[in-house]
Amino acid sequence: MSENTQENIYPCPFSKNYGIPSQQAWLLLKVYLVYRFILGGVFIMLFYSRVGPSILGSHDQLLFVYSSLCYLFITFGSGVCVFRRLTAYTVQAQILIFTDIVLLTLIMHACGGISSGVGVLLAVSIASGGLLIGGRCAMLFAAIASLAVLAEQVYSVQTHFTETSSYTYAGMLGASFFTIALLSYILAQRTEKTVQLAHEQQLTIHTLEELNRYIIQHLQSGIIIMDTNRQIQMSNGAALKLTHHPKMPHHLDNLSEALKQAYEHWLDDPEQDFALIMIDNQSEIQIRLMTLPTQHETFHMIILEDIALYNQRLQQSKLASLGQLTASIAHEIRNPLGAISHAGQLLSENPDLPPVDKRLTEIIQQHSQRVNRIIEDILQLSRRNASLRKKIELSKWLNDYLANFVLEQGIKKDAFHIAIETTPANALIDPGHLKQILDNLCLNALKYGRPERGKITLKIGSYHDLLQIDVIDEGAGISPGDKMHLFEPFFTTSPDGTGLGLYISRELAELNQANLSYRQTESGKSCFRLSLLNAEHTHIEI
Repeated sequence: MSENTQENIYPCPFSKNYGIPSQQAWLLLKVYLVYRFILGGVFIMLFYSRVGPSILGSHDQLLFVYSSLCYLFITFGSGVCVFRRLTAYTVQAQILIFTDIVLLTLIMHACGGISSGVGVLLAVSIASGGLLIGGRCAMLFAAIASLAVLAEQVYSVQTHFTETSSYTYAGMLGASFFTIALLSYILAQRTEKTVQLAHEQQLTIHTLEELNRYIIQHLQSGIIIMDTNRQIQMSNGAALKLTHHPKMPHHLDNLSEALKQAYEHWLDDPEQDFALIMIDNQSEIQIRLMTLPTQHETFHMIILEDIALYNQRLQQSKLASLGQLTASIAHEIRNPLGAISHAGQLLSENPDLPPVDKRLTEIIQQHSQRVNRIIEDILQLSRRNASLRKKIELSKWLNDYLANFVLEQGIKKDAFHIAIETTPANALIDPGHLKQILDNLCLNALKYGRPERGKITLKIGSYHDLLQIDVIDEGAGISPGDKMHLFEPFFTTSPDGTGLGLYISRELAELNQANLSYRQTESGKSCFRLSLLNAEHTHIEI
């Protein structure tokens, strides 16, 4: 019998619909054992000390002593079985109630029969049976106790043990047993329902606490809750990450000087509940402060948010406005551009056209195509949908991507090499956006990275909580002056480039809370690094 089981039910074998929770049942049984120890001890003590009523054992001292000692020994043995859980609950409870009826009836007989008043103690046993077991078992014990009292009265009259008969009193006592059994059964049922309801409410509260704790701990935004004395009562993992602390201190003053000053400023002017602060000269975060009043105490909450998440929302708003503008402009440019391109093509087909003029028509066609590519790139901004991030396994996804890429571009597969330094690597990103970013990076590597010198490497690694995809080529690298403008729109070092590829790639990365950057490896190779969210570090976005 497991002591930790919370929902075990111990029904009476004769009742299908009644039972009491395990812990409560065993506790009641232990209380009843204590009562039996006290009662048996009082019988022996009063008998040998000759203190109290003289009726104890007045008619049969030997029967009284043996019955009382037997009562104590059975109680002691049952106590060992109950506290060590050696027997089943129902069996042990039935043994105790049954021995109560038998031995108390014998003690009553030794004290002078029903007129001694000892038989009233049987009412306690019947009530205990209703509480401990209940159902038809309680009625059965009431019937046994009534029969025992009646049998004792019949035996006393037949053996002339008593001079007068008390059948009326015996009948009234038996009726009281049934009444007590019924009332105790009803009381036990109500108690059971109350306990079960309280237990269900406790489980509900516990479940809600776990859900609240899980949600708070997995929010992207940092949460810090403290009392009016600045003692920190609660925080989540995002707060530790944003404040660059391995463990949350107990006091706000030990967390960050900038955060402390912003909090004091808010106390002076509660309307200023928003601020941008720098944490230890490492990163800029935005904070919001608010009051959490409760019935007994007032708490203050600080919400910390990564500025990258804030920039992502601004970026989405900016792209939505930019998309509407570029779509209308591109439509207006495309119509005359198509006419120019078509006229130039018709002019180039004239057989009498001089070679110099034919060269001019080629220039018209070439630059018309370039302008059309610029328009297509700009239209990508307006057509872009919101990020639909999914959990993808990078090593498998990258192998599939590379197989499709070499087929689309008509190149040899051995032009690329995949290096995996981190496993498993499960990233959180929109697969379509990731493909667009890598398409641009791989095409640039093929165009500018001198693939004839060596393979282009796609490397999967990790840094802290982020996953990284590096696109490394053998190119000469980018000059320091060009690095400053590398991701600006329309910046290009190629005469036929549009200057939008890297800009769009970085915009797509920011939409997925990723980061695209350029660096050079230790060996001087050119490397574009895409840092992605790790899907194993789940965050709830609000």
